[in-house]
Amino acid sequence: MNNIDAIVEQITDLIFARLSAGNGASGDDCVQCSPHHIACAINAGASRIGLPWGQAAAGGGDVSGYIDHTLLKPEATRDEIEKLCHEARTYNFASVCINPAWAKECAYALHGSPVKVCTVVGFPLGATLADVKAYETRRAIFDGATEIDMVINIGALKSNDNETVLRDIRAVVEAAHDACAIVKVIIETALLTDEEKIRACLLAKQAEADFVKTSTGFSKGGATVADIELMRRTVGAEMGVKAAGGVRDLASAREMIAAGATRLGASAGVKIAQEVKGQKPAGAQASGSY
Repeated sequence: MNNIDAIVEQITDLIFARLSAGNGASGDDCVQCSPHHIACAINAGASRIGLPWGQAAAGGGDVSGYIDHTLLKPEATRDEIEKLCHEARTYNFASVCINPAWAKECAYALHGSPVKVCTVVGFPLGATLADVKAYETRRAIFDGATEIDMVINIGALKSNDNETVLRDIRAVVEAAHDACAIVKVIIETALLTDEEKIRACLLAKQAEADFVKTSTGFSKGGATVADIELMRRTVGAEMGVKAAGGVRDLASAREMIAAGATRLGASAGVKIAQEVKGQKPAGAQASGSY
């Protein structure tokens, strides 16, 4: 394990040095958020990202508060969205995560509750342009979203075009932070090498995003403990890490939290919450691809 940590640290230092040399910024400049952004993030409910991940109660605790209750399937109906919001209120989930077309309805349904409205941008491929993603972000916030899960330009990352990836993330971060919303950057780990995962996390950190997130749930794989550990070591304690894809029960949720996740994207949120309370799950969730 010590050898793995040392290798990750060496790769991280090398990539970070290259990124800093490319734009003349120091590492400290890359991770500093202005007081305005910090206040906005707190107002938007991002206090969860400020908690040291090592304090997460992997063996118990309120796992429900980590969950983004997710329904992203394209055929989702209004009734299913309303049910999702009702479940999120009932079990005190962190947010509902839905497609942008439902943001306004979810904001209305959840008005007065602590549950946030999270929506997706550039989803699920990440292959739209930065200014289009910025517009999507502003429109989603106008409709009531306070959390934005964006997909990076995966092709640009794999082409070693760090500047395009950084510009892509920054466009969304600036639009979101101007409106006191937070940003989770989906790097789609199943499509990346470890070096690419580290580089994506460092670019998200440099762009002052609030979280890095493993997966869309629409690719060939989801979150793994190894990826969460790698992402946490790379971003440190300053950012949140969201595990999405494959979190289907309490055991897997606790594994991800123990590995460093501060948020969980799951369509099986009700099942997990029932397991926490010692209840027998009523049945398998079918809320989405997560």
